[in-house]
Amino acid sequence: MIREARVDSRQNRRQSGGVDAELTLAARALDAGHVLEALKRVALRNDAPALGLRGVALARLGQFERARELLRAAARGFGASAPLGRARCLLADAEIALASRDLRGVEAALDGARRTLLRHGDALNAAHAACLQARSLLLRGRTSEAERALRPLLARRAPPALRAQIELTWAEHAVRTLDPRAARAALARAHHAAEAAGSAALRHEVAAAEARLNAPVARLLRAGEAHALRLEELAALPQQRSLLLVDARELSVQSAAARVALGRRPVLFALARALAEAWPAPATRASLIFRAFAVTRASESQRARLRVEIARLRRALRGVAQISATADGFELRPLAAREVAVLSRLFDDEHAAILALLEDGEAWSSSALSVALGVSQRSVQRALLALEPAGKVRATGRARARRWLLAPGPEFATPLLLQSALTSA
Repeated sequence: MIREARVDSRQNRRQSGGVDAELTLAARALDAGHVLEALKRVALRNDAPALGLRGVALARLGQFERARELLRAAARGFGASAPLGRARCLLADAEIALASRDLRGVEAALDGARRTLLRHGDALNAAHAACLQARSLLLRGRTSEAERALRPLLARRAPPALRAQIELTWAEHAVRTLDPRAARAALARAHHAAEAAGSAALRHEVAAAEARLNAPVARLLRAGEAHALRLEELAALPQQRSLLLVDARELSVQSAAARVALGRRPVLFALARALAEAWPAPATRASLIFRAFAVTRASESQRARLRVEIARLRRALRGVAQISATADGFELRPLAAREVAVLSRLFDDEHAAILALLEDGEAWSSSALSVALGVSQRSVQRALLALEPAGKVRATGRARARRWLLAPGPEFATPLLLQSALTSA
Protein backbone atom coordinates (compact mmCIF):
# COMPACT_ATOMS: atom_id res chain seq x y z
CA MET A 1 0.00 0.00 0.00
CA ILE A 2 2.84 2.43 0.84
CA ARG A 3 4.54 1.68 -2.47
CA GLU A 4 1.26 2.32 -4.34
CA ALA A 5 0.81 5.63 -2.54
CA ARG A 6 4.30 6.69 -3.57
CA VAL A 7 3.61 5.73 -7.17
CA ASP A 8 0.40 7.76 -7.09
CA SER A 9 2.29 10.69 -5.63
CA ARG A 10 4.89 10.57 -8.42
CA GLN A 11 2.11 10.35 -10.99
CA ASN A 12 0.29 13.34 -9.53
CA ARG A 13 3.54 15.35 -9.56
CA ARG A 14 4.08 14.35 -13.19
CA GLN A 15 0.55 15.54 -14.05
CA SER A 16 1.01 18.85 -12.27
CA GLY A 17 4.18 19.48 -14.27
CA GLY A 18 2.62 18.86 -17.68
CA VAL A 19 0.56 16.57 -19.83
CA ASP A 20 0.27 12.96 -18.66
CA ALA A 21 1.27 11.09 -21.83
CA GLU A 22 0.02 7.69 -20.73
CA LEU A 23 -3.38 9.05 -19.73
CA THR A 24 -3.64 10.97 -23.00
CA LEU A 25 -2.95 7.80 -24.99
CA ALA A 26 -5.56 5.92 -22.96
CA ALA A 27 -8.13 8.65 -23.62
CA ARG A 28 -7.38 8.57 -27.35
CA ALA A 29 -7.82 4.81 -27.38
CA LEU A 30 -11.17 5.22 -25.64
CA ASP A 31 -12.19 7.88 -28.16
CA ALA A 32 -11.38 5.45 -30.96
CA GLY A 33 -13.46 2.71 -29.35
CA HIS A 34 -10.51 0.60 -28.14
CA VAL A 35 -11.80 0.19 -24.60
CA LEU A 36 -9.54 -2.70 -23.56
CA GLU A 37 -6.41 -0.88 -24.75
CA ALA A 38 -7.43 2.16 -22.70
CA LEU A 39 -7.97 0.00 -19.63
CA LYS A 40 -4.55 -1.64 -19.98
CA ARG A 41 -2.85 1.75 -19.85
CA VAL A 42 -4.50 2.83 -16.59
CA ALA A 43 -5.31 -0.50 -14.91
CA LEU A 44 -2.61 -0.21 -12.21
CA ARG A 45 -3.05 3.49 -11.46
CA ASN A 46 -5.06 4.89 -8.58
CA ASP A 47 -4.78 8.64 -9.18
CA ALA A 48 -8.05 10.51 -9.69
CA PRO A 49 -7.85 11.09 -13.51
CA ALA A 50 -7.00 7.42 -14.13
CA LEU A 51 -9.81 6.23 -11.88
CA GLY A 52 -12.23 8.46 -13.77
CA LEU A 53 -11.10 7.17 -17.14
CA ARG A 54 -11.37 3.55 -15.94
CA GLY A 55 -14.90 4.30 -14.77
CA VAL A 56 -15.93 5.63 -18.18
CA ALA A 57 -14.28 2.66 -19.92
CA LEU A 58 -16.10 0.12 -17.74
CA ALA A 59 -19.37 1.94 -18.37
CA ARG A 60 -18.71 1.49 -22.09
CA LEU A 61 -18.55 -2.25 -21.39
CA GLY A 62 -21.85 -2.16 -19.50
CA GLN A 63 -20.34 -2.67 -16.02
CA PHE A 64 -22.32 0.18 -14.53
CA GLU A 65 -22.00 -0.64 -10.81
CA ARG A 66 -18.20 -0.89 -10.85
CA ALA A 67 -17.96 2.14 -13.12
CA ARG A 68 -19.90 4.25 -10.64
CA GLU A 69 -17.69 3.09 -7.77
CA LEU A 70 -14.57 4.21 -9.67
CA LEU A 71 -16.06 7.55 -10.67
CA ARG A 72 -17.07 8.32 -7.11
CA ALA A 73 -13.58 7.40 -5.92
CA ALA A 74 -12.17 9.71 -8.62
CA ALA A 75 -14.44 12.54 -7.48
CA ARG A 76 -13.20 12.09 -3.89
CA GLY A 77 -9.63 12.04 -5.21
CA PHE A 78 -10.05 15.35 -7.00
CA GLY A 79 -11.72 16.87 -3.93
CA ALA A 80 -12.45 20.53 -3.32
CA SER A 81 -9.04 21.59 -4.66
CA ALA A 82 -9.94 20.38 -8.18
CA PRO A 83 -13.64 21.25 -8.59
CA LEU A 84 -13.59 20.89 -12.38
CA GLY A 85 -12.30 17.32 -12.34
CA ARG A 86 -14.68 16.46 -9.52
CA ALA A 87 -17.67 17.90 -11.42
CA ARG A 88 -16.75 15.92 -14.54
CA CYS A 89 -16.64 12.68 -12.55
CA LEU A 90 -19.98 13.47 -10.89
CA LEU A 91 -21.45 14.20 -14.32
CA ALA A 92 -20.23 10.85 -15.65
CA ASP A 93 -21.67 9.11 -12.59
CA ALA A 94 -25.04 10.82 -13.13
CA GLU A 95 -24.98 9.84 -16.80
CA ILE A 96 -24.45 6.19 -15.88
CA ALA A 97 -27.28 6.46 -13.33
CA LEU A 98 -29.56 7.76 -16.08
CA ALA A 99 -28.44 5.06 -18.53
CA SER A 100 -29.12 2.36 -15.93
CA ARG A 101 -32.43 4.06 -15.05
CA ASP A 102 -31.48 4.87 -11.45
CA LEU A 103 -33.46 8.12 -11.31
CA ARG A 104 -33.18 8.88 -7.59
CA GLY A 105 -31.51 12.29 -7.24
CA VAL A 106 -30.10 12.24 -10.77
CA GLU A 107 -31.56 15.62 -11.79
CA ALA A 108 -30.13 17.38 -8.72
CA ALA A 109 -26.72 15.78 -9.36
CA LEU A 110 -26.79 16.89 -13.00
CA ASP A 111 -27.82 20.43 -12.07
CA GLY A 112 -25.02 20.71 -9.50
CA ALA A 113 -22.42 19.41 -11.97
CA ARG A 114 -23.72 21.74 -14.70
CA ARG A 115 -23.40 24.82 -12.48
CA THR A 116 -19.85 23.93 -11.44
CA LEU A 117 -18.79 23.25 -15.01
CA LEU A 118 -20.19 26.59 -16.16
CA ARG A 119 -18.40 28.44 -13.35
CA HIS A 120 -15.08 26.93 -14.43
CA GLY A 121 -15.50 27.51 -18.15
CA ASP A 122 -16.33 23.98 -19.33
CA ALA A 123 -19.28 24.94 -21.54
CA LEU A 124 -19.15 21.68 -23.52
CA ASN A 125 -19.74 19.37 -20.56
CA ALA A 126 -22.20 21.86 -19.06
CA ALA A 127 -24.26 21.54 -22.25
CA HIS A 128 -23.99 17.77 -22.00
CA ALA A 129 -25.30 17.94 -18.42
CA ALA A 130 -28.26 20.08 -19.52
CA CYS A 131 -29.04 17.57 -22.29
CA LEU A 132 -29.03 14.73 -19.77
CA GLN A 133 -31.31 16.75 -17.48
CA ALA A 134 -33.78 17.07 -20.34
CA ARG A 135 -33.67 13.32 -21.00
CA SER A 136 -34.33 12.60 -17.33
CA LEU A 137 -37.29 14.98 -17.32
CA LEU A 138 -38.69 13.33 -20.46
CA LEU A 139 -38.53 9.93 -18.75
CA ARG A 140 -40.82 11.37 -16.07
CA GLY A 141 -43.18 12.85 -18.66
CA ARG A 142 -42.30 16.48 -17.79
CA THR A 143 -42.11 17.71 -21.38
CA SER A 144 -42.38 21.46 -20.69
CA GLU A 145 -39.45 21.42 -18.23
CA ALA A 146 -37.43 19.30 -20.65
CA GLU A 147 -38.01 21.84 -23.42
CA ARG A 148 -36.82 24.67 -21.15
CA ALA A 149 -33.63 22.71 -20.48
CA LEU A 150 -33.04 22.08 -24.19
CA ARG A 151 -33.81 25.54 -25.58
CA PRO A 152 -30.50 27.22 -24.60
CA LEU A 153 -28.41 24.44 -26.19
CA LEU A 154 -27.04 25.41 -29.61
CA ALA A 155 -26.73 22.05 -31.31
CA ARG A 156 -25.17 23.49 -34.48
CA ARG A 157 -22.16 24.78 -32.53
CA ALA A 158 -21.63 21.58 -30.54
CA PRO A 159 -19.17 18.81 -31.52
CA PRO A 160 -20.79 16.00 -33.55
CA ALA A 161 -21.16 13.52 -30.66
CA LEU A 162 -22.88 16.01 -28.39
CA ARG A 163 -24.93 17.36 -31.31
CA ALA A 164 -26.25 13.86 -31.93
CA GLN A 165 -27.30 13.53 -28.29
CA ILE A 166 -29.07 16.90 -28.31
CA GLU A 167 -30.97 16.02 -31.51
CA LEU A 168 -31.92 12.60 -30.10
CA THR A 169 -33.37 14.36 -27.06
CA TRP A 170 -35.33 16.75 -29.28
CA ALA A 171 -36.66 13.74 -31.18
CA GLU A 172 -37.84 12.13 -27.94
CA HIS A 173 -39.50 15.40 -26.92
CA ALA A 174 -41.29 15.55 -30.30
CA VAL A 175 -42.51 11.98 -29.91
CA ARG A 176 -43.93 12.71 -26.47
CA THR A 177 -45.66 15.88 -27.71
CA LEU A 178 -47.08 14.05 -30.77
CA ASP A 179 -45.11 15.98 -33.41
CA PRO A 180 -43.94 13.30 -35.88
CA ARG A 181 -42.57 15.78 -38.43
CA ALA A 182 -40.29 17.40 -35.82
CA ALA A 183 -39.27 13.96 -34.54
CA ARG A 184 -38.18 12.77 -37.99
CA ALA A 185 -36.32 16.01 -38.70
CA ALA A 186 -34.45 15.76 -35.39
CA LEU A 187 -33.57 12.11 -36.06
CA ALA A 188 -32.23 13.03 -39.51
CA ARG A 189 -29.96 15.65 -37.91
CA ALA A 190 -28.92 13.13 -35.25
CA HIS A 191 -28.05 10.62 -37.98
CA HIS A 192 -25.76 13.10 -39.77
CA ALA A 193 -24.10 14.09 -36.47
CA ALA A 194 -23.51 10.44 -35.49
CA GLU A 195 -21.90 9.78 -38.89
CA ALA A 196 -19.68 12.84 -38.47
CA ALA A 197 -18.68 11.66 -34.98
CA GLY A 198 -17.75 8.23 -36.34
CA SER A 199 -19.29 6.57 -33.27
CA ALA A 200 -20.78 3.11 -33.70
CA ALA A 201 -22.59 3.44 -30.36
CA LEU A 202 -24.26 6.68 -31.45
CA ARG A 203 -25.24 5.20 -34.81
CA HIS A 204 -26.79 2.28 -32.93
CA GLU A 205 -28.74 4.64 -30.67
CA VAL A 206 -30.04 6.65 -33.65
CA ALA A 207 -31.08 3.44 -35.43
CA ALA A 208 -32.90 2.25 -32.31
CA ALA A 209 -34.73 5.59 -32.05
CA GLU A 210 -35.73 5.38 -35.72
CA ALA A 211 -37.06 1.84 -35.20
CA ARG A 212 -39.13 3.00 -32.23
CA LEU A 213 -40.50 5.90 -34.27
CA ASN A 214 -41.66 3.52 -37.02
CA ALA A 215 -43.23 1.05 -34.57
CA PRO A 216 -46.87 1.16 -33.40
CA VAL A 217 -47.42 3.43 -30.40
CA ALA A 218 -51.12 3.01 -29.57
CA ARG A 219 -54.25 0.99 -30.33
CA LEU A 220 -57.57 2.22 -31.70
CA LEU A 221 -60.81 0.28 -31.23
CA ARG A 222 -63.49 1.35 -33.68
CA ALA A 223 -66.79 -0.51 -34.26
CA GLY A 224 -65.39 -3.61 -32.59
CA GLU A 225 -62.17 -3.74 -34.64
CA ALA A 226 -58.72 -2.96 -33.18
CA HIS A 227 -55.98 -1.24 -35.20
CA ALA A 228 -52.37 -0.47 -34.23
CA LEU A 229 -51.42 3.17 -34.79
CA ARG A 230 -48.07 4.72 -35.66
CA LEU A 231 -47.14 8.17 -34.38
CA GLU A 232 -48.35 9.98 -37.54
CA GLU A 233 -51.74 8.28 -37.30
CA LEU A 234 -52.01 9.01 -33.59
CA ALA A 235 -51.18 12.70 -34.11
CA ALA A 236 -53.86 12.97 -36.83
CA LEU A 237 -56.71 11.62 -34.67
CA PRO A 238 -57.71 14.93 -33.02
CA GLN A 239 -58.18 16.47 -36.50
CA GLN A 240 -60.84 13.92 -37.46
CA ARG A 241 -63.99 15.98 -36.94
CA SER A 242 -66.26 13.01 -37.51
CA LEU A 243 -64.82 11.09 -34.53
CA LEU A 244 -65.77 11.06 -30.85
CA LEU A 245 -62.62 9.76 -29.16
CA VAL A 246 -62.50 8.13 -25.73
CA ASP A 247 -58.82 8.38 -24.83
CA ALA A 248 -57.70 5.75 -22.30
CA ARG A 249 -54.16 7.21 -22.33
CA GLU A 250 -55.24 10.63 -21.06
CA LEU A 251 -58.56 9.56 -19.48
CA SER A 252 -60.62 11.98 -21.55
CA VAL A 253 -63.49 12.15 -24.04
CA GLN A 254 -63.04 14.55 -26.94
CA SER A 255 -64.59 15.63 -30.19
CA ALA A 256 -63.94 18.51 -32.55
CA ALA A 257 -66.18 20.68 -30.34
CA ALA A 258 -64.80 20.03 -26.85
CA ARG A 259 -62.64 17.88 -24.59
CA VAL A 260 -63.86 16.46 -21.28
CA ALA A 261 -61.15 15.40 -18.82
CA LEU A 262 -62.14 12.51 -16.54
CA GLY A 263 -58.75 11.76 -14.98
CA ARG A 264 -60.04 12.47 -11.48
CA ARG A 265 -63.30 10.58 -12.02
CA PRO A 266 -62.25 7.00 -12.79
CA VAL A 267 -65.75 5.51 -12.42
CA LEU A 268 -67.16 7.91 -15.00
CA PHE A 269 -64.31 7.18 -17.40
CA ALA A 270 -64.80 3.42 -16.99
CA LEU A 271 -68.46 3.85 -17.91
CA ALA A 272 -67.63 6.09 -20.88
CA ARG A 273 -65.11 3.57 -22.17
CA ALA A 274 -67.50 0.64 -21.79
CA LEU A 275 -70.20 2.55 -23.69
CA ALA A 276 -67.72 3.49 -26.43
CA GLU A 277 -66.45 -0.07 -26.81
CA ALA A 278 -70.00 -1.35 -27.21
CA TRP A 279 -70.95 1.36 -29.77
CA PRO A 280 -72.96 1.34 -32.03
CA ALA A 281 -74.79 -1.21 -29.88
CA PRO A 282 -75.87 -0.37 -26.32
CA ALA A 283 -73.91 -1.66 -23.31
CA THR A 284 -75.79 -3.89 -20.90
CA ARG A 285 -76.29 -2.88 -17.29
CA ALA A 286 -74.45 -5.99 -16.12
CA SER A 287 -71.36 -5.14 -18.21
CA LEU A 288 -71.41 -1.51 -17.04
CA ILE A 289 -71.65 -2.55 -13.38
CA PHE A 290 -68.75 -4.96 -13.84
CA ARG A 291 -66.55 -2.34 -15.59
CA ALA A 292 -67.31 0.43 -13.12
CA PHE A 293 -67.53 -1.45 -9.82
CA ALA A 294 -65.78 -4.81 -10.55
CA VAL A 295 -68.86 -6.73 -9.45
CA THR A 296 -70.05 -9.86 -11.28
CA ARG A 297 -73.41 -10.25 -9.50
CA ALA A 298 -75.28 -6.96 -9.38
CA SER A 299 -77.50 -6.11 -6.43
CA GLU A 300 -80.29 -3.54 -6.35
CA SER A 301 -78.02 -1.05 -4.58
CA GLN A 302 -75.43 -1.37 -7.33
CA ARG A 303 -78.09 -0.85 -10.01
CA ALA A 304 -79.14 2.29 -8.17
CA ARG A 305 -75.52 3.43 -7.97
CA LEU A 306 -75.17 2.81 -11.71
CA ARG A 307 -78.11 5.11 -12.41
CA VAL A 308 -76.48 7.83 -10.28
CA GLU A 309 -73.12 7.51 -12.04
CA ILE A 310 -74.76 7.48 -15.50
CA ALA A 311 -76.58 10.71 -14.59
CA ARG A 312 -73.23 12.25 -13.60
CA LEU A 313 -71.66 11.07 -16.85
CA ARG A 314 -74.54 12.63 -18.83
CA ARG A 315 -73.84 15.98 -17.20
CA ALA A 316 -70.10 15.67 -17.81
CA LEU A 317 -70.51 14.82 -21.50
CA ARG A 318 -73.20 17.33 -22.38
CA GLY A 319 -72.13 19.15 -25.50
CA VAL A 320 -70.27 16.15 -26.97
CA ALA A 321 -72.60 13.14 -26.50
CA GLN A 322 -75.90 11.90 -25.10
CA ILE A 323 -76.55 8.75 -23.10
CA SER A 324 -79.91 7.10 -23.63
CA ALA A 325 -81.49 4.26 -21.65
CA THR A 326 -82.45 1.08 -23.50
CA ALA A 327 -84.40 -1.98 -22.41
CA ASP A 328 -81.26 -3.74 -21.14
CA GLY A 329 -78.70 -0.97 -20.65
CA PHE A 330 -77.50 2.38 -21.97
CA GLU A 331 -76.41 3.71 -25.36
CA LEU A 332 -73.85 6.39 -26.25
CA ARG A 333 -74.91 8.82 -29.02
CA PRO A 334 -72.36 11.38 -30.25
CA LEU A 335 -73.77 14.81 -31.08
CA ALA A 336 -71.54 16.24 -33.82
CA ALA A 337 -69.42 13.17 -34.58
CA ARG A 338 -70.54 10.22 -36.70
CA GLU A 339 -68.29 7.56 -35.15
CA VAL A 340 -67.06 6.56 -31.69
CA ALA A 341 -63.61 5.08 -31.04
CA VAL A 342 -61.46 4.13 -28.04
CA LEU A 343 -57.78 5.01 -28.00
CA SER A 344 -55.60 2.98 -25.63
CA ARG A 345 -51.96 2.14 -24.99
CA LEU A 346 -50.38 -0.56 -27.08
CA PHE A 347 -50.19 -2.70 -23.93
CA ASP A 348 -53.63 -2.35 -22.43
CA ASP A 349 -53.77 -4.21 -19.14
CA GLU A 350 -53.42 -3.36 -15.46
CA HIS A 351 -49.63 -3.04 -15.81
CA ALA A 352 -49.72 -0.91 -18.98
CA ALA A 353 -47.84 2.02 -17.41
CA ILE A 354 -44.84 -0.18 -16.53
CA LEU A 355 -44.78 -1.75 -19.99
CA ALA A 356 -44.98 1.70 -21.58
CA LEU A 357 -41.83 2.82 -19.72
CA LEU A 358 -39.98 -0.36 -20.68
CA GLU A 359 -40.80 0.30 -24.35
CA ASP A 360 -37.71 2.55 -24.62
CA GLY A 361 -35.52 -0.59 -24.73
CA GLU A 362 -33.41 0.39 -21.72
CA ALA A 363 -32.92 -1.68 -18.56
CA TRP A 364 -34.90 -0.24 -15.62
CA SER A 365 -34.54 -0.95 -11.92
CA SER A 366 -37.70 -1.40 -9.88
CA SER A 367 -36.77 1.68 -7.84
CA ALA A 368 -36.48 3.80 -11.00
CA LEU A 369 -39.87 2.56 -12.22
CA SER A 370 -41.41 3.48 -8.87
CA VAL A 371 -39.92 7.01 -9.08
CA ALA A 372 -41.12 7.52 -12.66
CA LEU A 373 -44.64 6.23 -11.90
CA GLY A 374 -45.00 7.81 -8.46
CA VAL A 375 -45.96 4.52 -6.77
CA SER A 376 -44.28 2.36 -4.14
CA GLN A 377 -41.37 0.15 -5.11
CA ARG A 378 -43.14 -2.86 -3.62
CA SER A 379 -46.13 -2.32 -5.95
CA VAL A 380 -43.77 -2.20 -8.94
CA GLN A 381 -42.00 -5.39 -7.81
CA ARG A 382 -45.31 -7.23 -7.51
CA ALA A 383 -46.30 -6.11 -11.01
CA LEU A 384 -42.95 -7.20 -12.49
CA LEU A 385 -43.19 -10.61 -10.84
CA ALA A 386 -46.65 -10.98 -12.37
CA LEU A 387 -45.44 -9.92 -15.83
CA GLU A 388 -42.34 -12.14 -15.90
CA PRO A 389 -44.11 -15.55 -16.01
CA ALA A 390 -46.35 -14.20 -18.77
CA GLY A 391 -43.26 -13.57 -20.90
CA LYS A 392 -43.82 -9.81 -21.11
CA VAL A 393 -40.67 -8.72 -19.21
CA ARG A 394 -37.31 -10.26 -18.40
CA ALA A 395 -34.78 -9.59 -15.66
CA THR A 396 -31.00 -9.19 -15.93
CA GLY A 397 -28.47 -9.09 -13.08
CA ARG A 398 -28.96 -9.90 -9.44
CA ALA A 399 -29.67 -8.10 -6.16
CA ARG A 400 -28.99 -4.35 -6.48
CA ALA A 401 -27.85 -4.77 -10.09
CA ARG A 402 -31.16 -6.35 -11.13
CA ARG A 403 -32.74 -4.58 -14.11
CA TRP A 404 -35.90 -5.18 -16.15
CA LEU A 405 -36.52 -5.07 -19.91
CA LEU A 406 -39.31 -5.95 -22.27
CA ALA A 407 -39.03 -9.56 -23.42
CA PRO A 408 -37.35 -9.87 -25.84
CA GLY A 409 -35.42 -6.61 -25.78
CA PRO A 410 -32.02 -5.13 -26.67
CA GLU A 411 -29.26 -4.66 -24.13
CA PHE A 412 -26.52 -2.14 -24.79
CA ALA A 413 -24.67 0.60 -22.95
CA THR A 414 -25.44 4.17 -23.95
CA PRO A 415 -22.49 6.21 -25.26
CA LEU A 416 -20.57 8.36 -22.80
CA LEU A 417 -19.05 11.62 -23.99
CA LEU A 418 -16.74 12.56 -21.13
CA GLN A 419 -13.53 10.66 -21.82
CA SER A 420 -11.55 13.57 -23.30
CA ALA A 421 -12.76 15.95 -20.61
CA LEU A 422 -11.67 13.62 -17.83
CA THR A 423 -8.13 13.50 -19.17
CA SER A 424 -7.79 17.26 -19.24
CA ALA A 425 -8.75 17.36 -15.55
